[in-house]
Amino acid sequence: MDAVQKANSGHPGTPMALAPLAFTLWDRYLRHNPRHPKWPGRDRFILSNGHASMLLYAMLHLTGYDLSIDDIKQFRQFESKTPGHPEYNHVPGLEVTTGPLGQGVSNSVGMAIGQRWLAAKFNKGDYKPFDYRIYAFCGDGDLEEGVSNEAASIAGHLGLSNLIWFYDNNHISIEGPTALAFSDDVATRFRGWHWNVLNISDVNDLDLVDVAIRAAQREEYRPTLVIVDTHIGYGSPNRQDTKEAHGEALGEEEVRLTKIAYGWPPDAHFLVPDEVREHMTNGAVERGAKWEQEWDANLKKWSDANPDLAKTWQHMSKHELPDGWDKDIPTFPADAKGIATRDSSAKVQNAIAAKVPWLLGGSADLYPSTKTLIKDGGDFEKGNYGARNFHFGIREHSMGSIISGMALSDLRPYGATFFIFSDYMRPTIRLAAMMQLPVIYIYTHDSIGLGEDGPTHQSIEQLASFRAIPHMMTIRPADANEVAEAWRVLMPMKNQPVALVLTRQTVPTFDRSKYASAKGLAQGAYVLADSGGVPDVILIGTGSEVQLCVGAYEQLTGEGVKARVVSMPSWELFERQSDDYKAKVFPRQVKARVAVEAAASLGWSKYIGPDGDTVTRDDFGASAPYKDILKHYGFTVDNVVAKARAVIKKTKP
Repeated sequence: MDAVQKANSGHPGTPMALAPLAFTLWDRYLRHNPRHPKWPGRDRFILSNGHASMLLYAMLHLTGYDLSIDDIKQFRQFESKTPGHPEYNHVPGLEVTTGPLGQGVSNSVGMAIGQRWLAAKFNKGDYKPFDYRIYAFCGDGDLEEGVSNEAASIAGHLGLSNLIWFYDNNHISIEGPTALAFSDDVATRFRGWHWNVLNISDVNDLDLVDVAIRAAQREEYRPTLVIVDTHIGYGSPNRQDTKEAHGEALGEEEVRLTKIAYGWPPDAHFLVPDEVREHMTNGAVERGAKWEQEWDANLKKWSDANPDLAKTWQHMSKHELPDGWDKDIPTFPADAKGIATRDSSAKVQNAIAAKVPWLLGGSADLYPSTKTLIKDGGDFEKGNYGARNFHFGIREHSMGSIISGMALSDLRPYGATFFIFSDYMRPTIRLAAMMQLPVIYIYTHDSIGLGEDGPTHQSIEQLASFRAIPHMMTIRPADANEVAEAWRVLMPMKNQPVALVLTRQTVPTFDRSKYASAKGLAQGAYVLADSGGVPDVILIGTGSEVQLCVGAYEQLTGEGVKARVVSMPSWELFERQSDDYKAKVFPRQVKARVAVEAAASLGWSKYIGPDGDTVTRDDFGASAPYKDILKHYGFTVDNVVAKARAVIKKTKP
């Protein structure tokens, strides 16, 4: 209450309501080490209703994490360690960024999957280093969001009994009673998803809380939802059970009256009595040190008995790749007919997967189309938790959240679907970028080149929108060898999500004895073909449209025009290069530039300048054979040549 009041901003009601539950869980059951927040053997705790962040900050402070009372006093202030919603890697002890409702519980499913995979892979005999649970708090808003429904369905299907959600059933939303918009029978809903459902009828009865947690821990076959009946703003004489308690400071006088109701010194601020510190802080630190010491001893015995597995775990925990991980990546011969980049990606991915056993993932019911199945990887299902191929069903949103949770468990996950359906995943992608997680998004069917499925399935604005996301790496390779280099670039990345954007239609594999090496992809943009000297025109392409630039280059150079082709698979990689390199690729004096991409023109002005032009598409596509569509919308060599001639004429002195 004091922190929210000092900030005059925040959400006091839910922390007040859930304090007894948080105390009981953290004080009696949660295995963690405040002095080593990343201890691998710890239980994971996720506050999905992240607006209740002061509850989590209070628990972290009281149990001895590196979060001082002065940090608490700076709640919601600039550059403080206590932002309005929990931020991953900002405060020790925070497992995941939460705030957008439904995301945290969905991440927790990925963490539960991660634990199950680690246990199946590494736990041997009496040695079980990966034997932890995942706990999450959530509220009405979390359960109203569609992503939590998707994730709960998957969790129940997989029988993730290591997962326990506590649902704060306080009947209040920002607008008023939840009955305004929400009358679901939550218990029946979750039972239908094959969950174990328990109830705590009064969160202030710690004996009931204790019994429920122990019962949830005993469940062996299903995830558990504990419905917790609470009073938002508990103890506040005038705000308890009101919408005002949700998202407003109580006011100085109401805080004082509530402290009186609690039997607390009414004029004391940020008070933590010595006996509380002795019990909670010292107790948590001592227990955590003991747990980790026992775990380390067990891990040592396990490592001695399983040296190969121990080596694998060392690579995983440090986010390092094993020696020779890329030695079997294929090189593709020149081929005018070519291969779809989704197909060449499948070959490269499987070559890497054979060397990196913790590369795993799946598709939203589309692996025959996205070509993302790991050969001989098995299907991750109940009873087969060591498999590598995940079947997310048509649940793109939760797939995004789940693979983030898997990445937070030291796995290297990927999720695949058509590029257009990345729109369903957008909140999860943004949070993964914010947390800088090394997740891999494999997006196929990347443009109007999709053809007959029509504009509902044809990407237009998606490339521009991905390029706008901070910390996101987007790569759209032009041919099979650029695909191979894309995987070489993305696999070592430890702190960045990557979107690999691939074609459905075949594209030629360029003759690299005639054109530049595909290794130039590592710079984001490189000179693929050049007629020498200062070019009269620069043709810039990505993905499947690079072939149009090459065709136009051949025609123009045959006419005596000095042309250059720049393949630009990744704007983000290019922006990391030196100014000298950028100037070599795009000489400043060359104003005649044409960008070719079967997507929106937005953003290309940065590279073509005021005198350049584009062959792009700023409207939706159409349903027809893809060659007819591309021709109709001007994605032809002849049109690129015409645009090139026009910009040369326009910029000629």
